[in-house]
Amino acid sequence: MLDRESPRARPPGPAKGYQRWESLLFLHWQVPVEVMRGLVPSELELDLYEGQAYIGLVPFAMKNVRPRWSPRSLAFQFLETNVRTYVHHQGQPGVYFLSLEAASRIAVWIARAFWGLPYFHARMSMKRQGTSTLYSTVRDRTQARLEVEYRIGEPLGPSLPDSTEFFFLERYLLFLERGSRIYSGQVYHTPYPAHRAEVIRMEENLLATAGVPVAGPPVLAHYSPGVDVEVFALRPCR
Repeated sequence: MLDRESPRARPPGPAKGYQRWESLLFLHWQVPVEVMRGLVPSELELDLYEGQAYIGLVPFAMKNVRPRWSPRSLAFQFLETNVRTYVHHQGQPGVYFLSLEAASRIAVWIARAFWGLPYFHARMSMKRQGTSTLYSTVRDRTQARLEVEYRIGEPLGPSLPDSTEFFFLERYLLFLERGSRIYSGQVYHTPYPAHRAEVIRMEENLLATAGVPVAGPPVLAHYSPGVDVEVFALRPCR
């Protein structure tokens, strides 16, 4: 049995940094377990939902990004998109990133150099168009891209522990492989205010570039206006 509650608690001690995540679109597709297994380090177990593996594509805006020692006036703001799947390690559930796009070269360099995360610089934009939002990203060099237009749907209220939204949205640990070791990092924030989302149109090849080709529209689409986030240091897993 996985412990899905304790990772939501704030860790003791000071945070390493602060961020605000805004206008998050959570898109998910089912993926054959054997495909996903081949892309995740063997030390991590796949966290399946009703026996199925999933890949997630999450475009959003990063605001007020700064280390703990930096004043808010010097914080970064940029767009980001991640490709992720769901894993667990020693009973703790979290996410594993296959790729991340960011519109800030400095953020990409820091994330690669100090966190070992697979970040790539991309040209990105997000525009409101009447009742819909158009989000696009095009990666440097390879031109891996996403263009999605979506509409925010009905609010869903707090995500209950056994709900679909809780499984896919309420993730507070990331796992990554550095050398021959697995590390975890924790974030703390209040639960996401979740909404349904409607995808109006979408073109993308970020998933295929990450090794996970999918067909058709996402089977799940959610939205959140955002949360304030505390980021804590990476720790080696025992």
